[in-house]
Amino acid sequence: MTIRLPTPGDVESFNARPVRFPRRRRPPGRFLTAISSCVVALGIWYSVSYLVLTPQRRFLLPPPHQILTRSLLNTEQLRIMLDALWVTARSAALGLLIAAVVGVLVGALMNQGRWIERFMFPYAVAFHVVPILAIVPLIGLWFGFGATSRVVVCAMIALFPIISNTHFGLSSVDRGLHELFDLGRASRLQRLLRLELPSAMPAILAGLQIAAGQAVVGAIIGDMFFARGEPGIGTLIDVYRSQLRSTDLIAAILVASAFGIAVFNLSRFVARRAVGRWHGPRERPTGHNPSSRTQSEEPQ
Repeated sequence: MTIRLPTPGDVESFNARPVRFPRRRRPPGRFLTAISSCVVALGIWYSVSYLVLTPQRRFLLPPPHQILTRSLLNTEQLRIMLDALWVTARSAALGLLIAAVVGVLVGALMNQGRWIERFMFPYAVAFHVVPILAIVPLIGLWFGFGATSRVVVCAMIALFPIISNTHFGLSSVDRGLHELFDLGRASRLQRLLRLELPSAMPAILAGLQIAAGQAVVGAIIGDMFFARGEPGIGTLIDVYRSQLRSTDLIAAILVASAFGIAVFNLSRFVARRAVGRWHGPRERPTGHNPSSRTQSEEPQ
C-alpha cells in the first residue's frame, strides 16, 4: 500500500473550484416582531394617557397622536429641532474623532511594553469611572460654557472603550505570527503597522461602535450644561422641561433617540463593511468536499 501525496495539478484544480459561502438568511418573523412590539408600546402609551392619567394630568404624558400633530408634523417646530440636532451631531462627531485618535494612540502605546501598560491603564480606568457630571463645572471653568466644552465632554465619555478595545486587540495577536515577524527581523513599527493593527481592527471598530453611542449621550449632556452659542437638542430638551411643554419635550426626546439609533446602526454598518465578518461565526464553505484535502490511500 502506498500513499499518494497531492500533486501541483491537484492543488490547482482544487483552487479553481468555485467556493460558495451560504448567505445568512434573516428570520421571516423578525419584521413582524418589530411591528408587534411597536403596536404593544403604543397601546401601553395610550392606556396610560387615557386610563391612568386624568384629563388635568394628561399633559404629563400626551397621547402619541398629539405629539405627532403638534410637534413632529409641525413644520416650524420640526425645523427648530432638526437645526438643534445638527449642532449636537457636529459636537458628537468631533468628540468621537478626537476620542478615536487619542484612544488608538494610547492603546497602541500601552501595548509597547508591560511597564507602560501598568503605568497608564490605572489612569485610563480612573478617567472612565469618574462621573462626568461631577467634573462638568471644572470643564466649564477650563474651556468655557460653549461648544468647546461640549466636544470635550463627548471625547471624555467616548475615550475609554476605544483605549480598552485597542489594547485588547493589539495584545491578542497570534504568537505564531509574531514569531514569523521575528524571523523576518521586522522592526517594531513594521510589526505594529503590518501585523498588530490589521489583526486588531475588528476589536478597534467594536470599540468605536460603543464609543459612537456614548458620544451622542455626551453631546446631549454637553448641550444641557453648556448652553452658550447655538442650541443643541439637549438644550431644547432642558428648555421644554423648564417650560412644561411636554409635547415638544417628548418629541425632542424621540428625535434624539432616533439620532442615537441611526448613529449606532451606521457605525455597525461601517464596521462590517471595513472588516467583513471576521468577528462573526465561521460557516463551512459549500461546493467542495473537505476530505479532498486529506491524504488518500491507493492499493499497491
